[in-house]
Amino acid sequence: MLKRIVQACFLISGGTLGIILMSDLLVFFKIDDIPVINNPYTAAVLGAIIFYLITFWAVDYVVGFVKWLEELLVKLPITDIIFGSLGLVFGLLVAFLIGFALTSIEVPIINTVVPIVLTLLFGYLGFQVGFKKRDELLSLFSSRKKKVGEEELEQQNNNVLKILDTSVIIDGRIADICQTGFLEGTIVIPQFVLEELQHIADSSDALKRNRGRRGLDILNRIQKELAVKVEIYEGDFEEIQEVDSKLVKLAKLTDGIVVTNDFNLNKVCELQGVSVLNINDLANAVKPVVLPGEELNVQVIKDGKEHHQGVAYLDDGTMIVVEDGRDYIGKQIDVLVTSVLQTSAGRMIFAKPKLLEKAL
Repeated sequence: MLKRIVQACFLISGGTLGIILMSDLLVFFKIDDIPVINNPYTAAVLGAIIFYLITFWAVDYVVGFVKWLEELLVKLPITDIIFGSLGLVFGLLVAFLIGFALTSIEVPIINTVVPIVLTLLFGYLGFQVGFKKRDELLSLFSSRKKKVGEEELEQQNNNVLKILDTSVIIDGRIADICQTGFLEGTIVIPQFVLEELQHIADSSDALKRNRGRRGLDILNRIQKELAVKVEIYEGDFEEIQEVDSKLVKLAKLTDGIVVTNDFNLNKVCELQGVSVLNINDLANAVKPVVLPGEELNVQVIKDGKEHHQGVAYLDDGTMIVVEDGRDYIGKQIDVLVTSVLQTSAGRMIFAKPKLLEKAL
């Protein structure tokens, strides 16, 4: 197939050159007075025949050269070919612009020779620069792509909706988390959550009433004092009665994240494939790590469940069970940590008085 293509190229080239150069050859050989030969169609046929005869000798060399060039290009990495070609095109474009500017100079050698030299020179330089600078160009494009990707990721994170439930609003820690900047995106407060808060705030039970009012105060603080975007979702799902189920439905529709400290709602969200952020999980994650053998200074507050046990608490609310600590109730003592137990309800630390360790 390649051999046929080469022969066709030779025929086309021969016919074209016959039309262009045949008249000059006839004048050179002083046979331009023959009308049949001087005809352009005849010249094209003669040129094609001459070049076709040349193909019997030259076609194998041309085909061999083309195959060698093909193998060379196939072995080269695609990036080398692309950037080398881009450099070549850029070099030829520069050569064309300079050559076009030189056409106004009426000097034969500048009009004819210089453009050819510029084309060869800038084509070579462009190819070499594109080929040898491919790594720098790739790093430039990759850094630009990375920057754009980071901007898109940041914008995507800022557009994620964080849907607050009633329990996390009443808890109050969500305001401090928003203030520290750990919670990104838009804070969404559904209207049905506000109604539930208002219902709790209007309760006849004093404890519930205080909890509801505290939740409303927290929302007021988030909306007016903190630099976070807050939106009120006015919609409702009348066919659903439970507020937790409405939250899950809203999170699915908006592709948002439910923020809660309700253990049961956390499990429901996980079962239904809804993203959830649990404030209690965050609190447990940021608690200081306590290892067996460490020394703590605590105040024993009350009796433990077992005989002679005392109970103390860390500042973050972690309970410490002090063995033989009943006699130290109401006192500030140094204890040594013996073990740490992590449960679903939180973390529990077991310790014993340091005074007993010294006595032993």
